[in-house]
Amino acid sequence: MEIHSLVFEGKKEFLLNHACQLYQLTRPNKVGEVMSLIRQCQPSSFEEWETWYFENAETSAKVPTKITRETLLELGERLYAKMTELVIPQIQEAISNITKEDCISYVYNLTINRTYDGYLREKSVVNDGLAKRFKDVVFEESDPELDHAGDIDYVAKVGNYQFGIHVKPVTANANFGGYSLTERMRVSFESFTEQYGGKVFVVYSLKGEIANKEVVDEIASEIKRLKQL
Repeated sequence: MEIHSLVFEGKKEFLLNHACQLYQLTRPNKVGEVMSLIRQCQPSSFEEWETWYFENAETSAKVPTKITRETLLELGERLYAKMTELVIPQIQEAISNITKEDCISYVYNLTINRTYDGYLREKSVVNDGLAKRFKDVVFEESDPELDHAGDIDYVAKVGNYQFGIHVKPVTANANFGGYSLTERMRVSFESFTEQYGGKVFVVYSLKGEIANKEVVDEIASEIKRLKQL
């Protein structure tokens, strides 16, 4: 079967994006580090990039495998199976049960309740967790006018360098180890590092506490590295 490059209309693309992200079918462990690959390629045409990708792309799994056209075909077939067997039936059921009260409550809760909860969660994780642990580092809320502000909640200043903090809420039953960055966030984080020198760390918050405890040691190592620059 020949694979074609298509431009999808908004509604269809919305559904495809939702399912693709939900089942992580275009993550680096499936299709490779695509932004890193295209930067290595520096293509002057689409055809050059397409050819270079299939010649060089590998999955980012522990044991990398070469990516072929058949790889993308198989991923597309898996996406179709997920769409038809799970996503579409679930969406149809949800649509048939939505009420006006649901919509009103959702908008109010998202705007007021969740914003407040998120604000308290971020303050607790950074001020009660990281700032008390690393007393010689200055933690500040990200400037909303910065390019990275939508992805980076706090910046931490170490001399002339900075590293970033992205706070991700999790529930008690969540598998935060399975969380994957979107390609946009990955590019944003890489851009931040290029500009300010430090890495960006994802800190998982559970009831105001740091859930992924290992990140504290990773941050400590990064602080030590920045101090030595």
